Amino acid sequence: MDVKSRNYLLMNRQALEKDIKTSYIMDHMISDEVLTLQEEEIVKQQERAAMLINIILTKDNNSYRSFYNALLHEGYSDLAALLQDGIPAVYSGNRKSSMDGMTSYVKTVLCEGGVPQRPVVFVTRPELVDAIKQKLCCLGSDPGWVTVYGMAGCGKTVLTAEALRDHHLLEGYFPGGVHWISVGKQDKAGLLIKLQNLCSRLEHDSTLSQRPPLNIEEAKDRLRLLMLRKYPRSLLILDDIWDSWVLKAFDNQCQVLITSRDRSVTDAVAGNKYEVHVESGLAHEKGLEILSLFVNMKISELPEQANCLVRECKGSPLVISLIGALLRDFPSRWEYYLKQLQNKQFKRIRKSSSYDYEALDEAMSISVEQLNDNYKDYYKDLSILPKDVKVPTKVLCILWDMETEEVEDILQEFVNKSLLFCDRNGKSFHYYLHDLQLDFLTEKNRNQLQELHKNIVNQYKKYYKLNTPVPSQEDCMYWYNFLAYHMAGANMQKELCDLMFSLDWIKAKTELVGPAHLIHEYVEYSSILDQKDSTVRENFQEFLSLNGHLLGRQPFPDIIQLGLCQAETSEVYQQAKLQAQRETGTFYLEWINKKSLKNLYRLVVRPHRDAVYHACFSKDRQRIASCGADKTLQVFKAESGERLLEISAHDDEILCCAFSADGEFVATCSADKKVKIWNSRTGQCRCVYEEHSEQVNCCQFNNRSGQYLLATCSNDTFIKLWDLNKKYCRNTMMGHENSVNHCRFSPDDEYVASCSTDGTVKLWGVRSANELKSIEIKDFFKNADEQPDDVEVLVKCCSWSRNGDMILVVAKNKLLLWNIKSSSKVAYCRGHMSWVHCVTFSPDGSLFLTSSDDQTIRIWETKKVCKSSDAVLKSELDVVFHNDEVMILAIYNQKHLQLINGNTDSVVIQTAAQESPISCCCLSEDLKFAAFGQESGTIKVLQLLDGKVLKSREAYRTSVQHCRFTSDYQTLISSAHDSVIQVWNWQLDECVFLRGHKEAIKDFRLLENSKLLSWSFDGTVKVWNITTGNTEKDFACHGGTVLSCAVSPDGSKFSSTSADKTAKIWDMLTGALLHFCSPVTVDEGEPTHGGWVTDLSFSPDSKMLVSSGGYLKWWNVNTGESLQTFYTNGTNLKSIHVSPNFKVYVTVDNLGILYVLQKM
Repeated sequence: MDVKSRNYLLMNRQALEKDIKTSYIMDHMISDEVLTLQEEEIVKQQERAAMLINIILTKDNNSYRSFYNALLHEGYSDLAALLQDGIPAVYSGNRKSSMDGMTSYVKTVLCEGGVPQRPVVFVTRPELVDAIKQKLCCLGSDPGWVTVYGMAGCGKTVLTAEALRDHHLLEGYFPGGVHWISVGKQDKAGLLIKLQNLCSRLEHDSTLSQRPPLNIEEAKDRLRLLMLRKYPRSLLILDDIWDSWVLKAFDNQCQVLITSRDRSVTDAVAGNKYEVHVESGLAHEKGLEILSLFVNMKISELPEQANCLVRECKGSPLVISLIGALLRDFPSRWEYYLKQLQNKQFKRIRKSSSYDYEALDEAMSISVEQLNDNYKDYYKDLSILPKDVKVPTKVLCILWDMETEEVEDILQEFVNKSLLFCDRNGKSFHYYLHDLQLDFLTEKNRNQLQELHKNIVNQYKKYYKLNTPVPSQEDCMYWYNFLAYHMAGANMQKELCDLMFSLDWIKAKTELVGPAHLIHEYVEYSSILDQKDSTVRENFQEFLSLNGHLLGRQPFPDIIQLGLCQAETSEVYQQAKLQAQRETGTFYLEWINKKSLKNLYRLVVRPHRDAVYHACFSKDRQRIASCGADKTLQVFKAESGERLLEISAHDDEILCCAFSADGEFVATCSADKKVKIWNSRTGQCRCVYEEHSEQVNCCQFNNRSGQYLLATCSNDTFIKLWDLNKKYCRNTMMGHENSVNHCRFSPDDEYVASCSTDGTVKLWGVRSANELKSIEIKDFFKNADEQPDDVEVLVKCCSWSRNGDMILVVAKNKLLLWNIKSSSKVAYCRGHMSWVHCVTFSPDGSLFLTSSDDQTIRIWETKKVCKSSDAVLKSELDVVFHNDEVMILAIYNQKHLQLINGNTDSVVIQTAAQESPISCCCLSEDLKFAAFGQESGTIKVLQLLDGKVLKSREAYRTSVQHCRFTSDYQTLISSAHDSVIQVWNWQLDECVFLRGHKEAIKDFRLLENSKLLSWSFDGTVKVWNITTGNTEKDFACHGGTVLSCAVSPDGSKFSSTSADKTAKIWDMLTGALLHFCSPVTVDEGEPTHGGWVTDLSFSPDSKMLVSSGGYLKWWNVNTGESLQTFYTNGTNLKSIHVSPNFKVYVTVDNLGILYVLQKM
């Protein structure tokens, strides 16, 4: 250290030791790297100030400058003045030791100018620092103003000081130096003292020592002359400006940078103006970096509370630094400070840094106190805004009952003061608060929140009266998303129930935003909604949970019709029935026999636009991740299906996804041969693995938290084990002879199980990577009591229950639940409309998830599934409408015939079991006879009363497809998988063969006068005389298979449907095409019938038509317009049976559920 500097320290030692508090001074000196942490400890143990000065005396010039600067910054300006003349000069020899950043020249200039040191912990934000430098360069040599603005604690001061640590900037643009003044909230007397200090600092080596200026005007003049003559091309920095009148004292044709919360503060001064907006939030990783530096740990070593703390700090550099500094002193208080933040106890997070305010709430409170009194109430109204929501101006116009322009003027005042943020979205403005501002407001006005919520609800009701907002209005989405939130906040129980239990509101809201948000609201506000009884809320919640996949689709289904399918005791059903009775222009259908139906699901969602290949629970069961053919990874809430994350994750189909044990990461693997690891909350990609040479079929994390092990398997026949902390493949397991489809860690993480297309399941040791066991899985399926099928049963995947007692196996669209110990089938689940790709248990085993080609994910309740029966009806049946009764002949469990009364849903007769499975059946109009065809090709006629077989005929070599009685019951018409129809008079045992179709018969229908209409895979429709066996008419209707035909009752028209998913209406006499009933696709490219149209029927007046396919649809024959849709639980309806008056409809779906529907 220079002798002169040393002498000044010794000379003023007594004054320094008496007055200074060392802790903050040392913070600055440590950040300047002139003091070590060990030296700081020594100072803390000894007499603090005296020890610090002893240490400084042993050091170089830089430590003197750092000590001087720390005194200035911590408010000891009188003590700094004593040391000012001892500041060591900078020698030209080392002036440019390093051209960039902190050269000794830069250190000296900043030190002399009073620029604050870097904080003890500093994390770079290069984009913002560069933006400030750029604006300073824009000033050139002209006078002007650069404003760095942003909310309290966003880092304006630190970033401005950092921008000045640049050799090129200081030497090239401000060779006269920089002069920093911390202004803050000042009255005129306070401002005069600041100006006097600045003038004396600038005059310090002047030969003439002048008296201090006596008023602001004199100080302004003195400052102007000093800047002009002594410090040309220098930069004045005014930190923390609150009022525009303060700036007038510095408005003297020089270059000024100011930091402020108020963007409009420079409106009162002249000159060029530039702005830099400091964003309010740090990235999550930057927040963790700050904490790790404070507590001197690696980011990977931080406790699990660190992530939560950074999230609670809402990205505020100030709050993270406050918490970090506290944790440095109290390393065991992670949980305590997290709770304080979560409980909004800002007062407890006391000053532990050189920030100007004692606590966080004080910093925010001062900003609000600056507002005019009439604005404070308007700002208080913002306390009830929802978090992270941009609110359109119109909402606040309704709240304050004002014109748009008036509201925008008030809000602009808040925006200027960094108390509110504005997003200019096209023509309209949207406003939002930073989370910390909202937390502060909520805490401050806690006792008035209920009244504030009540006020906004009342203003909404006053404005909209009995109407609801329409999508064209800018405030529409806000009310649909948050009206219930405000009603709950106001504890308006009656209004909330009226809203949430209204089918009109549900329809309007789900059309706009889908069902997930509503389900979430039922759960969130259940305590208010359930004050009298929870049944109604449970009815509505179940209705939305089980129909969500329909409510998210286009065209939007008729919600009243969906409501009519609920149980008759349900409030949803009662409301739907009332509305259906009031509606005049629409017809609705009652599902008469629905009482017997049990729901096995908890939730059905449709998050993807294509097949869903995999879905899994997080360990806490709160979230579900899913992936599929649309190449996206989705994360959504398990209770409601509300989407949390959507990532376009791969370049090809994503085949599997998996949560890590702690839920922090999600792994995905794809047909693009890559495995990727994602942050499950932010969606950031952490790493990509590319060692597999073919598509990767499955990925699975281990079960223990903390150690991130991932198993993957691929078509390249290998299973690989990855360690996420080491970012490389730990082991490769070789042994399968074909593609490996699936792999799973055992519950104790000791083993990995894998299953392959080679028909084996193998068990591997995790530590050794050796093969321990191999099981031939095909053998287990030989004793399953399933019928042989033309498709080979491929076991897609399996999932173990937590206790290892049960295993779920997937084959085609079926799920089988097996008990391992007894090797018995526990349950058989039907529900998906297409192939199932994955099944996984929840961690506690109470639920399991399935995903399918039908684009849905279903959550099942294990207990309900285990109690359900797996005996079902086949989809071929016959119906007779007899004296107002609906009598149904159905095939039960493949071996029996059942006569069911559709009105009462009761079984009247059940026949004895047949040896060969029954494939089709028919019923005589007088209910005396039944006939059935068998898979062996035999046709039998029996007497229903006693089940006695009257006649039998071995008619075909293959399974009989269809059979029907003629009106006199003497003759039975049948078809199989060939092109010939057989007309068998079973009483005389005579048979006529109808030959003419080139391919197999699809089906046929009897007309009057011994005529028969038949249609075939060859695309033609024919009319036959069954007495002579001759063809009377021949129509070429479609390019593809004709699936179904119907003739109108007056005989003038007939309709045909085809595998091309179209329905056409034809003129019977001329064969001309009258209508093309169904457009091929609608929005989102969904077929109108949800699949092939399989059957049709006309109304007696020929004005209406009903068709079956993926579901049931009713049409206006004259216009081709859809009149109503009935969504069945399953799909693939093979036929529709209609009563003569066109009021009762009977069908059965692929799940074996029988529907008897009556027109209301």
